[in-house]
Amino acid sequence: MSRGYSEQDVEHYDRPRRRGTRPRTKERPSFDDAVEGVVVTVDRGRFTLLVAGIQVWAVKARPLGRKGVVVGDRVRVVGDVSGVDGALARIVAVEPRATILRRTADDDDPIERVIVANATQLVVVTALADPEPRHGLIDRALVAAYDAGLSPLLCLTKADLADPETLLSTYRALGVPWVVTQRGGDLSALRERLTGHASVLLGHSGVGKSTLVNALVPDAHRETGVVNAVTGRGRHTSTSALMLALPDPGPDGETSWIIDTPGIRSFGLAHVEPEHLIEAFPDLDEMTEECPRGCTHAADEPECGLDEAVERGDADPERVASFRRLLDARSVSPY
Repeated sequence: MSRGYSEQDVEHYDRPRRRGTRPRTKERPSFDDAVEGVVVTVDRGRFTLLVAGIQVWAVKARPLGRKGVVVGDRVRVVGDVSGVDGALARIVAVEPRATILRRTADDDDPIERVIVANATQLVVVTALADPEPRHGLIDRALVAAYDAGLSPLLCLTKADLADPETLLSTYRALGVPWVVTQRGGDLSALRERLTGHASVLLGHSGVGKSTLVNALVPDAHRETGVVNAVTGRGRHTSTSALMLALPDPGPDGETSWIIDTPGIRSFGLAHVEPEHLIEAFPDLDEMTEECPRGCTHAADEPECGLDEAVERGDADPERVASFRRLLDARSVSPY
């Protein structure tokens, strides 16, 4: 027979699961004794948190209902936060999120899926060869970054196999910062870009995300894989997102974080509106003030302010074309 909830359990105060019943008590807990933590990974309804530097395992309290808790969330926790084997705490509140990186399964899927909360930078990891770079996913990832208010960074791996200039020329007009790496090479430029950020690493399977994570955080022990010689695609090695602290603190002593994510095979952008995307480019946004109502700023829009700005010589044609490629990425397959 299962035990009843005591006053020490937050579920003691929750409404029973039968329709038409009243709460067990009118007195709701204040959780004044709750401590703060950050979610570092999620596995089948169990959450791993860092609470004052201690790794704690937790479940979500029933009063949170269907409210999702994701990697990067800052939460309030009650219960056993000692971190000893077998200890289990409860997440009773999720603090407001500063940023939300999300996607949909497909472009016509209305259900949004939150990938990570409270990140500040999206690192789009792409191999220059083996597997070949896929512009579709890069463009979609940039769109998601701009929509979420994250700073984008291109991280080009396997530079020993191909010249990075071919790919960089495509994105230079957008002003996206970039770093180039190769296996066993110097990662100081990448570390500098990661300092002071909570950075999400995103990319196709096989591009080298887990290899980078292991090099940046030597005790991460993320499994690495190989690229299939027939399909040219990598095998999923990371099965869940994992947030890790970089070993070296920033100049002000702050902790920098990286979040390794599973390889992406679909990245829907049904949640992104054109007006949100143009806001990420203030110079171009200013040129659309005289656009007709409902203008999406795409290449086939009549009387778009971007076209008029190009004709006047006020806008860089390559930058406008690059922005419109990102617009098109919302409806073009990344494969």
